[in-house]
This record gives sequence, structure tokens and C-alpha cells, in this order.
Amino acid sequence: MERGKEKEANNSSVSFAVIHKDIVKLLDFIEKLNDGCIQIPVLNMDQIEELTSELTFVSAFFHQYYYFDSEGCNAESMSCISIAIHDLVQSIFRRSGVHMLIKLKHHNVLQLLENIKSYISSHRYAESSHMTMTEDRLVELLDVIVMYLRYLPKCCSKLFLSSMTQYELLENVCGNVRDFHGLKINGCVEYETIEYVLPQLQLMAQRVVNFCLTLLDYRLKERDELDISQFNSKLANLLVEIIPVELEVMHICSTNLIASKSAEVGCFIKKLQEASPGILRESLVHLQQHMVNAITPSTSLGNIHVMIEFLLIILTDVPKDVIRHDKLFVLLARVGALIREVAILVRNLEENSMDEDNVHETSSASQNFLENIELLKEDLQHVFLKAAANSSQLCFPMSDGPLFMTLLLRNLNDLLNSNAYSVALIKEEIGRVKEDLECIRSFFGKVEQELNRDLWARVLDVAYEAEHAINSILARDYGLLHLIFLLPDTVEKIKRVKKEVQEKISKKKSVIFTNCPNKPVENTSSIAGKIIVGFEEEIEWIIRKLTRGPTQIDVVSIVGMPGIGKTTLAYRVYNDKSVVGHFDVRAWCTVDQERNEKKLLQKIFNQVTGLKGNFIEDGIENDVADKLRKHLFGKRYLIVLDDLWDTATWDELTRPLYTIPSEFQKGSRVILTSRKKEVALHGKCHSAPLDLRLLRPEESWELLEKRVFGEDHCPDELKDVGEKIARKCDGLPLVLDLIGGVISRKENKEALWLEVLNNLSSFIFNDGEEVMKVIQLSYDHLSDHLKPCFLYLASYPKDKDIDISLLKQLWSDEGLVEPTDLKSVEEVMEVYVDELIFSSLVIVRGGRHTSYQIHDLVHDFCSIKARKEKLFDLASSIFLPSSSSSHLMLRRRTIIYNEYPHSGDTSSLFSPEKRNLYIKHLLSLKIYGGLSKVLPHSCHLRALRLLKRLDLSGRILTEKGTFLNEIGMLVHLRCLRIQMQAKTLPPSFSNLCNLETLEVRNNGSSNMVLSPTIWSLSKLRHVDIKTCSVFDSDIDKPTKLENLTSLKFLKLSCLVDSEDIFKRFPNLRNLRFHINCSAAEQIYFPRLDVLNKLESVNASFKCFLHTHVPRLDVLNKLESVNASFKCFLHTHVYQFDFHFPLGLKEVILYGFDLTSDALSRIGRSLPNLQKLDLIRARIHFGKEWNMERVTFQNLKLLRLYDVSFSEWQVIADESFPLLEELEIKYCSELTEIPESFGDIASLKLISVWKNPRLKESALKIKEYVEEIMGEDKLEVLGS
Repeated sequence: MERGKEKEANNSSVSFAVIHKDIVKLLDFIEKLNDGCIQIPVLNMDQIEELTSELTFVSAFFHQYYYFDSEGCNAESMSCISIAIHDLVQSIFRRSGVHMLIKLKHHNVLQLLENIKSYISSHRYAESSHMTMTEDRLVELLDVIVMYLRYLPKCCSKLFLSSMTQYELLENVCGNVRDFHGLKINGCVEYETIEYVLPQLQLMAQRVVNFCLTLLDYRLKERDELDISQFNSKLANLLVEIIPVELEVMHICSTNLIASKSAEVGCFIKKLQEASPGILRESLVHLQQHMVNAITPSTSLGNIHVMIEFLLIILTDVPKDVIRHDKLFVLLARVGALIREVAILVRNLEENSMDEDNVHETSSASQNFLENIELLKEDLQHVFLKAAANSSQLCFPMSDGPLFMTLLLRNLNDLLNSNAYSVALIKEEIGRVKEDLECIRSFFGKVEQELNRDLWARVLDVAYEAEHAINSILARDYGLLHLIFLLPDTVEKIKRVKKEVQEKISKKKSVIFTNCPNKPVENTSSIAGKIIVGFEEEIEWIIRKLTRGPTQIDVVSIVGMPGIGKTTLAYRVYNDKSVVGHFDVRAWCTVDQERNEKKLLQKIFNQVTGLKGNFIEDGIENDVADKLRKHLFGKRYLIVLDDLWDTATWDELTRPLYTIPSEFQKGSRVILTSRKKEVALHGKCHSAPLDLRLLRPEESWELLEKRVFGEDHCPDELKDVGEKIARKCDGLPLVLDLIGGVISRKENKEALWLEVLNNLSSFIFNDGEEVMKVIQLSYDHLSDHLKPCFLYLASYPKDKDIDISLLKQLWSDEGLVEPTDLKSVEEVMEVYVDELIFSSLVIVRGGRHTSYQIHDLVHDFCSIKARKEKLFDLASSIFLPSSSSSHLMLRRRTIIYNEYPHSGDTSSLFSPEKRNLYIKHLLSLKIYGGLSKVLPHSCHLRALRLLKRLDLSGRILTEKGTFLNEIGMLVHLRCLRIQMQAKTLPPSFSNLCNLETLEVRNNGSSNMVLSPTIWSLSKLRHVDIKTCSVFDSDIDKPTKLENLTSLKFLKLSCLVDSEDIFKRFPNLRNLRFHINCSAAEQIYFPRLDVLNKLESVNASFKCFLHTHVPRLDVLNKLESVNASFKCFLHTHVYQFDFHFPLGLKEVILYGFDLTSDALSRIGRSLPNLQKLDLIRARIHFGKEWNMERVTFQNLKLLRLYDVSFSEWQVIADESFPLLEELEIKYCSELTEIPESFGDIASLKLISVWKNPRLKESALKIKEYVEEIMGEDKLEVLGS
């Protein structure tokens, strides 16, 4: 510090040497204060910390303005400040006593800070010129920079919350450059060796000085004035400018200085060798982020990114002792040289992007990178790396092999279709693995898995090894060893296993496996002993269907979830006296998993002919079907086919029955029980299948009471807790029967019953192995592609309805659904929804299949299975595993992280200091809850490189930290949901090349501008940005988003033609937009006619004078319209003319003035309309809605919310012949629902809210329907 001449401050009575000594003493005092060597009893820790920060700031100020800007100093002001600094130090070291220290805190320091603030506000330094400085000046400057950078975070801590890693990189680079320059000063390096780099050192020093000089402004600003994002940007730009200098230093050391015999040079090179992996790694990460933000994507840039990914894999693994020690510096030198080439090429791309010759030269150079990668991979294998561990020690960690293979192949397909640069390194290997595993998988049906268990186990092991290797490379988790050794080895293993599978299984194709593992068949004696409660209406209905009706054969199907009592109910009816006496012969056949139809037909034949005893399969006659037909000919028979699973078995078993001519069927019946609705629908003749309901609460208690006490009654003191237990069983007889058995084995004491109530799930699983087998059987019958979709139902809370649209969204986000050659993702999900409904594992809520619910038992099964198969887990901050237990979570696919109500914070996931190793392999993360909605600035995402789904919609992200920018580096993201305060999406988002879903809630005060970032995201399918998004009017790129099907919350200007915007979304199906219509003469309404695939429109109009609504009748595929209108001139009455396409199925109108004629035109022009919602509308000035001679032919749902009209003239059964639901809410002026609604045969539900008179009217209609129909078929709800 004291090299060079001693400078005197102009007009100062305190010399530079004295001030310098004072600063050294001050820094020493700060160190002792921090270390606790100096005690100030009257000051608490916060006050000491604040004092330390302020004293550090004073010393920093001195260094900046005395050293960095001495030429521009105001002499008089600096003289006052230097004297004050000197007096401050004297106060500390020459005076004693607590009172003096307190005075120091409250007077001296405060006064000094005020003087400094005044000086800075009145003096703005000039940018340092780039003129050559003296050698002494450079030495002095580098020393001061290093010291200043060391203390800066202590006095400006708020600035470094999100950028400490980058700042440490700056410190390391400056320290290395200072030490390198010291070699030259001490004569250890020839001047000629480093002559060319000296100007770069001077320029770097000046740039760092300029950066440092700006920080005082930040230090003196109030918290709400701090622009942390601007600081991060300045730091990032500085690093881009100085990193090349560090690379030059490394290059000189590895080429010119490596042979030096100087001890000082050797010591520096050793120090540089130890620090360089971290410096090089951080340099590359920073360079990569800069490229994403600053340079337009191109082929050349893509090759550079691939090289960076390769080098980062190497540098991430260097500290893990995988490199041969004697080759480490050689490898680092080679890596450093490549990074130097990368940095030069990036600078050329950035500065000469418009120069065609330069672009061609850059393209050629970037192509060489790919060749260099292959050369370096060869040398890594044979020269640099230690031998890798054998990957065969990995064993398949899950139990469901087909499920794992389904998810693995789907993930491999995603990677092959990915544009991520990290994938490009191993895309060839991924393709070979996928191709071979698909071939192997085709050989292994359920039968082959059982016949070749050992071989199937080895298949799963090598498949798991492949997944582990690929993910490790992409996550940079010992990626180098996996890239060079383990992945190629695994690819060869799979190839050998494939060959073995082809040889072995092809030889056994003639083997027929007829007896799949199945659950024990429940015999009729055990069924007979079961208690049946409730279902009186159902029993009566079934008996009526059996003993009355057509003379032809009919099928009565009972469908329901596992354990709901289908078999018990069928057996109860089967043995009813009226049924027994009605039929000539009866037979009961439990089908279950039996695959031998002849055996089943023989069982039926034996019963109808009166044969008893067991039979052997060899004794089954080939013509048993014909014999059965002949025996049943002309008889009235009842046959029960219990627990049937597939339509093929149904066809085989009923073929003899349907070959009997109808006139000889004599009113015969078949009772079919199945969990699969598709089987019941396939077998339907005249009667619709019966979807068996769950028990009502009172029926559940009755069943539980009988199971525990038999014919006796429950003691009064246990009745309350008993009823609570019954309710928690959610009406499932199987669970009630199981829990009844548990309670019956306990004493009749309230404490013991409360134990059961509070631990119901554990009792079910401890005592209910058979219960789980029942659900497992249904699960086994799901197709492989549907199993993960089913298990993800457990990610929703228990006892909550699951919105089907949100469930489909979850499936899509998690990548559980793939398009087929004939169906889109959306269409495939519709099929999945239907398959789950038909499986009876879910309970459908809502007449239009809008939501699911699953029984708690099914939810528990899904939760256990999902954890076992490592699909997902629910976590909170206090339950997150520590690094010591991270292996338990390593393969977890999804974490749903709920902070609330726990006191932990998200930093355990996002903080490098608290990092858990398992998150490196995490594919999906959702965070909700938490006490603080704003995500801390210290959070980072660099460890979550494999994420495909990130949902932070419950937290607020700001531009102040680097978090938003880091999201752009998650190149595998398919789904992103965030809440942010920003005017536009970060430029780094253009790097999200695999993004399909983007949902943003904008908490900023202004509209968010979407372009140009969004045009780079070619895979986007769904964009939803609230509130609200506008497109930049200056769109110069001809880009189209071909895959975009849904665009929501778009704000359009009525003063600009939107045709050019919409032409960019040729496949858009769902659109939601806002438009403000001014009083301007020229109005542009949305040109929706260019969207010829549009199916749903949700439009909001805010108008002053205009009443025009865009014509939609040109949109032939449109099925749904939701339009809202808001007028700013309330004195005016608007009349609207709607033009809707013929095929429209749903219309929602909000805020419109309507007439009877306008509504009549809607009815007449829309023959396919099924749903009509009128919300906050006014009909005919709030008077009469006249519907005479108007028919809504297919309307099934009519909703009227806050509609102003007082009289309803309608013949309902003529105007709404197929109406199923009528919902009226907040219609205060209407006094009566027309009685003619009672004549609508299809009407199932009337809902009335906030109108007692309408509720009374609805109840009268209900009574009328019950009187006419003889049954209670109309439900009335409301308040």
C-alpha cells in the first residue's frame, strides 16, 4: 500500500501517509469488533453490526476518492473529511470510556457520514480515461482494488444478496491479476513475455475502479431507492469485460511460465491451479448467461453453447478427485485455452453480428468446437480420468417395472425432441437407448414378465442405469465419469440384453400363460355372511328389472369402485324370494381373473343342470357352450357374472345365450357386476347400468354398528365417536367392514375408539392387506400409460373435488401425456379422463363430468404407491431431508413443497449454502403457501438443472435479484408458472426452448409486453398472462407460433389492426382478450376470421359509445363464446346484434342489455347450443322475457346470475325440451319460476340462490313432478 510517492492532499493539513495509517488502524478496529475482541457492553449486536458497517464504509470512501479519483477531488471538502477521519481514529485509540464510544456512535460517525453524503451529492466523478498509467500507479491501484473489494460486502450487504457468487469471481480475478503483475514487478517474468497483456491489465483496473466508484451512490440510498437489478447488470457487464484478462493470464502461465524455475512463479501457478477450476466454471456460467441475454440465437451460437456445456461438465467434476493428479494442470490449461477461444468467438459474434464475412468465419470456428469435443473426450478416457466405478452396482429401486419403463421411454422421447444444448452432447446415445428399450419392451407383456422374471429384472436394472447416467450428465452430478465411461458402457449392456431377449423370448412364443396371478376368489358362503345395509331403492329397482319388463333377454349391470358392495348387493338380489320363484334356473359365476372361458361355461352348465362337485379341466367338453344353449332353450334363467373385467370374456360367455331366438328367451336375465363401466355399456341391452353409490352417513353408522354389536345397540357413551368413525370411512362398505372388525376386537372404551378415529388410515393398512389387494387389482388393469396419471390424483388434498380441467393441466405439465399420430395431447387427455371414469376408481362430481373425487382409501393407495415408485412427494420446509439423507430423495420426480404453516423458508431449496443433493435430479417443483410471498433475493436455481415444471405462482418474483434471469437457464422446462413484478419477460426466457406452458401473474402497475422474447419459444402451447399482456406494436420478425393453442388475457388496442398479430397463431383454439373501445372514429375490432381453428372465445369489451361486437359466424369450429361488456355511460341503453357460428355449444354473456328478440335469435340460430349463461344482464329494460315460439333444441344447462327481469313468459317443455339443469342466482326481481318447467322430462336439478320466493316456486315444481312421475327425480338446491 505504501509503494510509490507519498501524496499530500491538496490544501489538507493531514498528510496522505497519516490518513493511510489511520485507515489501517480503522480496519484493524473493525476486524476486532467483528471478532468480538473488543467489547462495547452498552451496544447490542445489531448496533455493533451497524457501527461496523458504517466504519467500513468510511474506509471504503477514503480508498475510492483518495486513490481512484484524486485528480477530480474537491480539495476543500476532502480536507474536511480527511481531518474528520483522523479525529475519528484518535477518538477510538486515544480516548477511553464507554461514554466516548457512545458519543462516537451517535456523533462522530453520523457527522462524518453526513459530510461524505454531501460531498458525493455535489461531486460527480468523471469516467477514468483510458490513457496509459505509470507502473507505480498500476501497482498501487491493484493493491487498493483488492483491499477495497474485500471490505465492500460489509458496508453494502443489501446489494450482494443475489450476486455473491459473481462478486467472489470478481475478487478472485482481481487478486490473480494483482499477483500476476507482481511477478513482473519482482523481476520473475520477462517484460517481453507479458508485454502484450499489460494494456489489458490497465484497462481492467480502470473498469473495476469505475465500477467501485458507482457503489457509494448505492450505499447512501434508501432501501426503497435501491435498484439491485441495475447493480447486478453493472457487475455482469464488468465480468464480461475482465474475464478475458484472467484467461490471458492463465494462457501465459500454461505456455510461457510453466517451465520457469522461479519459486515465486511456481507458487503463483500452484495457487492459480487451485483456484482456476472455480474461476473457469463461474466464468463459463456467466458467459453462458450473457450469451442468452445479449446475442441472437444461431447455429454458431448453438455450437458454442454445446462446447460450454461440455466444459462445464469437466470443471464441475474437477474438485471431485476424478482427474489423475499429475495431469490436472495440463487438463486445466487445455480447458482454459478452449474457454479463451470461446470468449473471443462470443465477443466477435456480439460486435460483428451484421458482417457476413465475420459470420462465416465464426461459423467455421464454432464447427471446430464439435471436433475438439470429440478429441478431448478421447483424451479424457485414455489420459486424464481415473478408472470409473462399475455402474452395475445400481439396482432398480422401484417395484412397478412397466410404470418405470413407460415414464423412462416418455422422458427419453422428450429429450430426443429437446433443443437443449446439454442434450446435444448425448443425443446419439439417448436415441440408441430409446430404440433398444422400446424393442425390448415390446417382448415383455404381463405373461412374459412372469415367465422370464430374472431377465426382466436385468432389463430394468440396465434401463435404470441408463436413466441414472443420462440424468447425471444433464445435472452435472459426476457427469464427466458418466459421459466418458458409464453411459457408453450402459449402451453396450442394453444392446447385449436386447440380443438375449430376442433369442430367449422368441423361442417361447408358443407358450400360452393362462393363469395370471389373481386375488383369492370370494366364495358365496363368505358373501352370504356379509351384512347389507341401505340400498333399499337399488334393490327394489334391480328386482323390478329382473321380474318385469321385456320378454327378451336383458342385462342388469352393477358398476362401482372396489369395495362398494357390488357382489354383496347382487347376491342379496339373487337370493330374494321373489327372484328365486320367478326363474326356472339360476347360476352364479365369479369370473374374476379367469381366462379360460370354457371352464367358466362349464361352471355355469353344472349349476343350471344341478351337477355338484368340482371338475378337472381335462373333463371340460369342447361343446359345453352348445350344451348350455340347449339346456337353457325355452327356460327363464338368471345368470350372475360377477367381477367381469373385459368385453372379450363377456362376448364368449354370453354367446350361447344370444343364439337362443328371442321368442324362447322368456324374460331371462343376466346380472353383471364390474368395476369397468365400458364392460357394462358393452353388455347393455335394455336397462342402463346402475352406478352404485356410496353409503349415506346414517347407513354407514348402521352398518358399522351391526358389524361391531350384531343385533345389540351401541352404548350411548360410544355413539358419538362411533358415528364420527363411520363418517370418516366415506361410505365405503369394505372399509366399514374392516374397521368394524378392528373395533370389535377392542374393549368398549371411548379412549380406544378415539385411538381408532385418530389413526384410521394406519388401522386400515395394518389390518387391511386384502383391502389394498382389491384396489391393486383395479390398478393392475389400468393401461401402463394411465397408471401415472391415476397416481397423481394423490397430489390433491383428501376430501377435495378435483377439477378435471386442472387435472389435465397437471398431466400435461408433468409430461404424462404424449400426442399420437391421430390425436393431439388435448384429445388424448380426454380419452384418459374417460378411461378413469370407466375404471370406477374415481367418483364423478357434476352432471357434466367437471370434477373427480377419490375415496380416502384410494387416495392412500395412490400416495403410498407414488412414494414407493418415487413419482412425487409432499414436503414442507421442516421435513425436507438433510444432505445426509438425500439419497432417500435422489430419484424423486416431483416435490410439492408447502411452507405454510411451518416457519421454514424456501432457501433450503434455493440456497447454495443449504443445498440438498437430491434436488439435482428433481424434475418438477411446486411451491405454495409460506408466510412471505416475496421470494428472497438470495435464492438461486443453478442446482435445479433438470426441472421440467416450475410452479412458483404463490410467490412474487422481482427484478431485483438474479432469480428471474436464472429461470431462463432451465432449458428443460416444459411448464412455468410464476408471479412477478416486471414490465416485460426477461430476455433470458428466450432460452427456454422446450417451454410449452407459460403462466404469469403480473403484479406490476403497467401492462406486460410480450414480444420479442415470446417469439423464440416455438414449442409454446399455452400462454396465460394476467393482468394483462400486450404485444409490442413494433413486430419486425415474421415468426409464427405454430403450436400455440391457448392464449389468455391478451390486451388489444382498438386503434391498431390486430390481423397481423393473430396470423402468427394459425392453430389457436382458445382465446381470451380485453379490448377498450374509445370514442375515436376509426375502430379496429379483432380480426378473428384469420383464426379458422378457434373453438373458444372469451372477450371483454369496455366501451364508451360503440356497440359493435365482432362477427364470429365465420369461425366454423367455434364451440364456446364468453363475452362481457362494460359501459362507461350508464345513461345509455345499448342494443346488440350477435353473429355466432352454427355449431356453437356454449354461450356466456356478461353485462349486456338484451331483448327477447335477441335471445330468440340466439335460440333459433344455434341448434347445437347446450349451455347458456346470462350474467349481470338486463332483459327488455328489466321487464319481460318472452319466449313464445322459441326453442333451444339441445340446451341442457341454463344459468341466470343477477339477471334483471321481472316476468318470464315461457312454455318450458317446448322452449327447453332437453334441459337438465336450471340455476338461478341473485335474480331479485323475478318472483316465480314458470310451472311448465315441471313438464320437462329431462330436468334433473333446479338451483335457486338468494331468492326465497323462487325457492318456494322450485319446491312446488318438485312436488308436481313427484306427483306426476311417481318418483322423486327432481332435485332442488339453494338458499
